[in-house]
Amino acid sequence: MENKLQRRSFITRLSMALASAIALPLTSFSSKIKQSLTSNPMIDPILSIKPLGFQWETADPFLFCVHHEDKFPKGNDTMGPVTSMQGRSLGDDFIIKDGFRMYHGKTVPGFPGHPHRGFETITVVRQGMVDHADSIGAAGRYGDGDVQWMTAGKGVQHSEMFPLLSKEKENPMELFQIWLNLPKKNKMVAPHFKMMWRESIPNFSFTDANKKKTNIEVIAGKIETTEAPTPPPDSWASDAANELAIWNIKMEAGASWTVPKASLGINRTLYFYEGDLLNVGATAVTKYNAVELMPNMDINIVAGGNAVSILMLQGKPIGEPVISYGPFVMNTKEEINQAFEDYHQTQFGGWPWSRFDQVHDREKGRFAKHADGSEEVKPKE
Repeated sequence: MENKLQRRSFITRLSMALASAIALPLTSFSSKIKQSLTSNPMIDPILSIKPLGFQWETADPFLFCVHHEDKFPKGNDTMGPVTSMQGRSLGDDFIIKDGFRMYHGKTVPGFPGHPHRGFETITVVRQGMVDHADSIGAAGRYGDGDVQWMTAGKGVQHSEMFPLLSKEKENPMELFQIWLNLPKKNKMVAPHFKMMWRESIPNFSFTDANKKKTNIEVIAGKIETTEAPTPPPDSWASDAANELAIWNIKMEAGASWTVPKASLGINRTLYFYEGDLLNVGATAVTKYNAVELMPNMDINIVAGGNAVSILMLQGKPIGEPVISYGPFVMNTKEEINQAFEDYHQTQFGGWPWSRFDQVHDREKGRFAKHADGSEEVKPKE
């Protein structure tokens, strides 16, 4: 009974934290995009520049992106932090203290079991490890460059915990979690999760005239002949006509690279998250800003005096009404109400794990166990 009450309280807090307003599809192009039809080379390629917070504003078909960066300390015997937990709002700890947050975790930082419906989560881990468990029996441990792509579809519960595996040294964590919408026709598909191991994610490399290098992890989409791994089958990204791209761009100091043009009507944003200065066309942009770009122009970007890192999100808008409340993203209020009703009745398959904040054995390496029983195991490093 106590566990059920804790879970209900957790879902309530999650819903309140993530609840957002109704977003309607765009009905017309901006004036700059209309002007670009004239192919005027003097057009400014930048549509907008906006500062970034903890949660990053995104454009259709994306719902949002969060950049997690925590300097976790050494781990204790339960894979939690050795640091005292005094002064923290455990269960809802989103304020950085001693360099890190516990999020919704009370022993191990992270996000204990919670439901989703109607969209996809894409977790890009740059540093650190994530333990996954879900209501369809799948599980995994991934990190240090791996990507997990999960289609929630008609409903799934999952947990994402950040075990502090090392007792001897600090356990820094950095990741992006991206929410990608599903079109109405796919909102109730069967849940699916796919691991994209770092060894399988291709890199596009470019050296400019000054011998400065740009390297791009192609997580979704393609650059020239460099193509990302196949996304889940029901994803908006699975249709090449949607021109969906997720690129993690790293440029040496002073490096120059031209972002190749996409089609008119595609939404494209650069998230400049690491470095000091980035020149986008003729505009100098400072760190931790989002730059919305004209889609149908080749746009030259140049790193400033230090190396830079940029996450690019791009895709054709789905163009359907979006109503989100907490962990559910649907097209109507009635569908949101139905999602809550279905979850309360079915628990989206229940929770087959012994812990709400499921973590795997400390000595286990990177692995993925799928709902069909198949397992991928990576050699331990």
